[in-house]
Amino acid sequence: MASLSKVVPSGSTDGSPVKIAATATAGTTFHTAGSGTTFIDEVTMYLTNTDSAERTVTIEWTAATAPDFNLKFKVPAGETILAIAGLLVTNSKTVKAFCDAANVVNMVGYINRLSN
Repeated sequence: MASLSKVVPSGSTDGSPVKIAATATAGTTFHTAGSGTTFIDEVTMYLTNTDSAERTVTIEWTAATAPDFNLKFKVPAGETILAIAGLLVTNSKTVKAFCDAANVVNMVGYINRLSN
């Protein structure tokens, strides 16, 4: 029987925001999915720009291969946006991000984990 649980992204410490330190690939890790195909992780991620200028964030979805696996977002100064709303990841794949400036955008969110 399948079960569903809400978990903290693996790149976060106790649910705290993950500051995007990387300015190029490979990005700062937000989450690594559970190993194998037993787990399916549904990712929700918000980006918060703490800077006084608009920033561009690139999310590397499961691989660093550009542009096929990259999702790009403009995050206005002082704003929070919903970047990822329920995309699925499995089999130890990672969700990473880099920004055009270090340490000014934070990632927060949660994972809905379905296990068989």
